[in-house]
Amino acid sequence: MRRTTVGILGGSFNPVHHGHLMLASYLAQWGVVDEVWLTLSPRNPLKAAEALQPDIVRLNMLTLALKGEKNLDLCDIELSMPKPSYTINTLDVLADRYPDLDFRLIIGSDNWAIFDRWRDHQRILDQYGVIVYPRPGYPVDPDPVDGMTLIDAPTINISSTFVRKAVATGRSVRYFVPDSVAQYIAAHKLYKNE
Repeated sequence: MRRTTVGILGGSFNPVHHGHLMLASYLAQWGVVDEVWLTLSPRNPLKAAEALQPDIVRLNMLTLALKGEKNLDLCDIELSMPKPSYTINTLDVLADRYPDLDFRLIIGSDNWAIFDRWRDHQRILDQYGVIVYPRPGYPVDPDPVDGMTLIDAPTINISSTFVRKAVATGRSVRYFVPDSVAQYIAAHKLYKNE
């Protein structure tokens, strides 16, 4: 029987937006992986200037965004892991906890450009594999690298920073985030003071 492959798409999701969801949906529907787990990164006290919302707030928005989605799920494992959190540790804990699943890391070409600086980057490639999607301004060398798969996923040039700035200046984010997330942001008056 073929093993299920789960793609791990990590981030602060501050807030989650349609760019995250479109990428995850593409990877699962087009068979790059069987499932994508959007993995919430914990709040870093050193990044207070970024106005990162508390873990529970970002978790609530992810829960709303993924409600009813097939083959997309959220993963909050990093919230209970020791800090600082390194990707290799997350992958190892997931592999130990779910021995019947295969995990692959999903990153943008911007992170691929500095991937050699990641802790145990070679072991991530060798043991888990890395799926790289395009990010504007970060072309990827077409020569194959063992353990890396370059995909031509559709992407949109939107970021959580853009969404936060839009909210802070009184603009609607209806078409940039799921309606449930836009309603949550409005109801809790998030990102108003950025």
